[in-house]
Amino acid sequence: MTDLTTILAIQGLRALLYGFGSVLIGSELARAGYSDAKVGAVFTAMLAGFALMSVAVGTVGDRIGRRRLYAGLLLLMAAAGSVFALTRWLPALVIAALTGTVSVEANESGPITSIEQAMIPQTTSGLLQQNRAFGRYNAIAYLFGSVGALAAGGPDFFRRYFPALPASQRFLLIYPVIGVACALLVTRLSRGVEGAERPAGEHRYRLARSKRTVAGLAALFALDSFGGGFVVNAFIVFWFERKFGASTETMGLVFFLAGLLQAGSSVAAGWLANRAGQLNTMVFTHLPSNVLLVLVPLMPSLGLATAMLLARFAISQMDVPARQSYVVSVVDPEERTAAASYTNTARYAVRPGGAALGGWLTGVWMAGPFVLAGSLKILYDLVLWARFRLVRPRDDAASHGPVAP
Repeated sequence: MTDLTTILAIQGLRALLYGFGSVLIGSELARAGYSDAKVGAVFTAMLAGFALMSVAVGTVGDRIGRRRLYAGLLLLMAAAGSVFALTRWLPALVIAALTGTVSVEANESGPITSIEQAMIPQTTSGLLQQNRAFGRYNAIAYLFGSVGALAAGGPDFFRRYFPALPASQRFLLIYPVIGVACALLVTRLSRGVEGAERPAGEHRYRLARSKRTVAGLAALFALDSFGGGFVVNAFIVFWFERKFGASTETMGLVFFLAGLLQAGSSVAAGWLANRAGQLNTMVFTHLPSNVLLVLVPLMPSLGLATAMLLARFAISQMDVPARQSYVVSVVDPEERTAAASYTNTARYAVRPGGAALGGWLTGVWMAGPFVLAGSLKILYDLVLWARFRLVRPRDDAASHGPVAP
């Protein structure tokens, strides 16, 4: 098994778990009778945990060792998920969420993903292979995440015929099972995925030549992520149940179909990035998806709202493989862990604000979270294109123009 295959296998298992958990956690929070503000607090803690842990990865990740930290975070994921499986006590849920290892969506950008993004370029040779690898990486996440989302409706479905089945919440004990399995897979990774050595006396974790570029990208990613915080997948499940009375089985099927669409579009994104360029792929697939996002809450029925949501999912994540590949392409190899971590940190440092406001805004204006999210994301697309259209990946610089400063 190659290093890339191992990373993809871990990604598949994590996505299966996160797809299952994102639907079931959202549904269980709705059933627990929590207020909108308390639900928002749990989602906010999840996103805040992503930001805090991503800072830690960017600061000390290469010092500890990527493989060692990777395994440790996966075991922490196992422990945090167990809390959601065993209690509904709000303080315990918030503490578990703050570990940054319990995701609200199948394809997240937390500390575990930051390590994987830094390692993937070192398992490929050349930008074209790297773009395809990131496409496969995200396709696997969406595909397995969709299967997990579909499986989340299983407990309620089978309980109709087998009433003695445990409560749906207890099925979240799949977290420790998959977490331990993933940690064991990490032991198969070679030293080739570790960070590049730097001269003695230099800080291995600070950005040097790429500081301005990463800072600019991080600021824009923060804007995009703040908008995305209003409509994380678990919140969408909560919103559809509150607005239309959608069942867990229905939303599980919706996210299963969404995952299939996103998996296919991720493979296409790797192909498109090799032909149209990473930045063009990022902007010109993301922009129309945000128009569709604004239209979701304006639909008069569950069927139409679901159709609009699925149309949005079909193209909304094509920017992700291109973005991940772009970030690690415009920095030096030894800066990849820091660049991936800090740009992911920027995304999650502000996203809790969107999650918290989303719960509150739903009570004031039901369509508000979707409309505001889409509008902010459209602004991000326009500014990203204006600011970075001349900044090319470094190993592509000779034939395509200026590189990042």
